[in-house]
Amino acid sequence: MFTGIVTDIGEIVSFTPTAQGQLHRLRIACRYDQSTIADGASIACNGVCLTVVGSGITDGRTWFDVDTAAETLALTTAKHWKVGTRLNLERALKIGDELGGHIVAGHADGIATIVSREDLPDMARFVLSTTRELARFIATKGSITLDGVSLTINTVADVTFSVLIIPHTLDVTTIGGWKAGDEVNIEVDLMARYAARLTEMT
Repeated sequence: MFTGIVTDIGEIVSFTPTAQGQLHRLRIACRYDQSTIADGASIACNGVCLTVVGSGITDGRTWFDVDTAAETLALTTAKHWKVGTRLNLERALKIGDELGGHIVAGHADGIATIVSREDLPDMARFVLSTTRELARFIATKGSITLDGVSLTINTVADVTFSVLIIPHTLDVTTIGGWKAGDEVNIEVDLMARYAARLTEMT
């Protein structure tokens, strides 16, 4: 479980696909203390919960290895990742940690496409579009996770929605580099899913 509060930006430094192309092993460099990364630990990478299968230090820089399976490659932006791709990272939530964002499972529901970016004097405004299936879980002032970042929805219109990003978030996540046409991982709010399910059953 995660909160959508990014704690580091990692960089893919190696990328090894299998012969069948159904599994990719990634090595991600980060600033975490390597001694705190255990094999089997969960780390959200651009909002996708991945399992650590090894870690170490090379040239003074911590790295960890993860595998991306066929479903992850099919449903998320992981299909586009390559050496040099920067990823928002978050370690799994521990009991007693501050819940600064909202409850995030790290199970991306799909992909949203950035329709436009507007740079304002004190923030940036992004308009994104997604599928109709996911759009029904998106509501004004509700929570959403985009590339692993917990955000508040500003406006909603049919299958498009907008978010406003403050300078701090632009600086400490990969959102600062977003542009029109980019694809990002989207996870809708768990509470919205449960509410929709209850409505369907009544």
